[in-house]
Amino acid sequence: MTTLDAIKVRHSVRQYTDQPIDGEILKALQEEIDACNRESGMHIQLVRNEPKAFAGFMAHYGNFKGVTNYVALVGKKGANLEETCGYFGERIVLKAQQLGLNTCWVALTYKKIAGAFDVNQGEKLAVVLSIGYGKTQGTVRSSKTAGQVSNAGSQTPDWFNAGVEAALLAPTAMNQQKFTLMYENGKVSAKAGNGFYTKMDLGIVKYHFEIGAGNGEWSWK
Repeated sequence: MTTLDAIKVRHSVRQYTDQPIDGEILKALQEEIDACNRESGMHIQLVRNEPKAFAGFMAHYGNFKGVTNYVALVGKKGANLEETCGYFGERIVLKAQQLGLNTCWVALTYKKIAGAFDVNQGEKLAVVLSIGYGKTQGTVRSSKTAGQVSNAGSQTPDWFNAGVEAALLAPTAMNQQKFTLMYENGKVSAKAGNGFYTKMDLGIVKYHFEIGAGNGEWSWK
């Protein structure tokens, strides 16, 4: 399964079986987390066999069940933290999908458990990803059109249009899809709209766009 294939089939999953993440799957997942940390300077950590974070009222309210594994997206405080979390967190999400695992971005409906992961001085926990073997593969959500989020059309290159289509499959907070992608003279601008977690959403969207557009002669504006 390619990364683009993973984009097309991946959906949020909130209920998991008790099958452990281990062996070669665990190794490959940890290698991707390590690579993301090296490239981003973040302090992303995989937490395994820890059921308390998703055992409270908020998790049940969010319909999370059987969550004992999650990824803590921790990084240095700063203006770019949320977008960086989105970009590299989605890399991990899609790698997990390729490995046969399921995930869900979780902003509020979990509890911070002391000692489960480290947050060093100057760092912040931005969000977590539930991860494991889902009871289902999730469901397709509604989506805006390319015209609602971009200037994609007959006058823009095929690679840009493909990038926008991949971006429309990006998970966003409350499925709000508050982002704009614009093409002009070989460059692409990406902007976040107003709302909760839109900067994090933008990081996710930009990673999806890059996968969809490929390595053509283009750059971010």
